[in-house]
Amino acid sequence: MDISFSEQDLQFQEEIRSALANDYPSHVREKQEQGMVLSKQDMIDFHKFLYEKNWAGYNWPVEFGGTGWSPVQIYLFLNELAAAQCPTILPFGVSMVGPVIYTFGNQEQKDRFLPDILQFNSWWCQGYSEPGSGSDLASLKTKAVLEGDHYIVNGAKTWTTLAQNADWIFCLVRTETTQKKQEGISFLLN
Repeated sequence: MDISFSEQDLQFQEEIRSALANDYPSHVREKQEQGMVLSKQDMIDFHKFLYEKNWAGYNWPVEFGGTGWSPVQIYLFLNELAAAQCPTILPFGVSMVGPVIYTFGNQEQKDRFLPDILQFNSWWCQGYSEPGSGSDLASLKTKAVLEGDHYIVNGAKTWTTLAQNADWIFCLVRTETTQKKQEGISFLLN
């Protein structure tokens, strides 16, 4: 297969490559090159670097603070991050909860959460899987009951990657009991 990029794509790639060579936080680079474990602060510093470069929303539409990049640009960007031995971009904020908020959230939720996600002022984790159920979301047992204007959540989650660092969690919880197990599930921000 012959894959060729346009001159514009190659110029974009060179801009990313040059910025990584010159501006990638040196303490993160050194740890990555030595195969050392990154601290929470290292990960925050890396994600704030992405924000400062206006790259944090690499997969978001412009109207929500994203880059609006094409699929080819996203591909080139991610390849250049890998070539520069950057850490993996944490998916919980920019790839998981952010798109749900900008697609389904109300304006208050968008105003509250989207800037913090892009700026990495909040670290997110996911609460989908449950003990004994794994990723079978239809078998969710964690319940959320609305009391006043708050939900009371009871249950357990597992495989909440990097939850020890998280400020927020987004959870799938059962808010209604229905005949069809795939229904009655809500997405909560906690």
